[in-house]
Amino acid sequence: MKKSQETRLHILQSAFELIYSKGYQTTSVDEIIARTKVTKGAFYYHFKTKDEMGMAILNELLKPTFAAHFIRPLENPDDALESIYRLLYAMLMEDSFMTVANGCPASNFTQEMAPWNAEFTRTLNGLSKDWEQAMIDAIENSRSKGLIRKEADARTVAVFVLSGYWGVRNLGKLENSKEVYLIFLNGLKSYFDSLK
Repeated sequence: MKKSQETRLHILQSAFELIYSKGYQTTSVDEIIARTKVTKGAFYYHFKTKDEMGMAILNELLKPTFAAHFIRPLENPDDALESIYRLLYAMLMEDSFMTVANGCPASNFTQEMAPWNAEFTRTLNGLSKDWEQAMIDAIENSRSKGLIRKEADARTVAVFVLSGYWGVRNLGKLENSKEVYLIFLNGLKSYFDSLK
């Protein structure tokens, strides 16, 4: 990797960590520059604006991470509902990066930027739609194998899971406790059992 590429990646990674803990709108370019120890000129060489950097974080850091943790585990599962449950359990209870107090980075970006920036909205909606489609495909595959009741609508299940995950991340932030995660996971397990 060239020095210029290393600097750009360093800015993105450091800015992402800072934004995750403080929020996008309350993190200034000057704070990012101070954290990365690059010059203002170096920052603006790589990114014309803070929003350009924010989009790079979404496209170059968040998308690949999201694909690895939320999409790939659902490709060709033996049992979709069990795979979805394990994925959510791991993300909520075992993930070492996402803290209860800071929630989910994609959800945070959505709450902060969707009302103000159409490009952020499109990109974040794409992430959500990709996860939804991965769940739909997995559920339909399991339904065709007789593991899920025929009348269970795959999109309904996927949207229920998505909304539950985003919502419980926010409740976790409010309570600063994983207790609410366990309540959600128990309810999700009961719901999934009713679909079999």
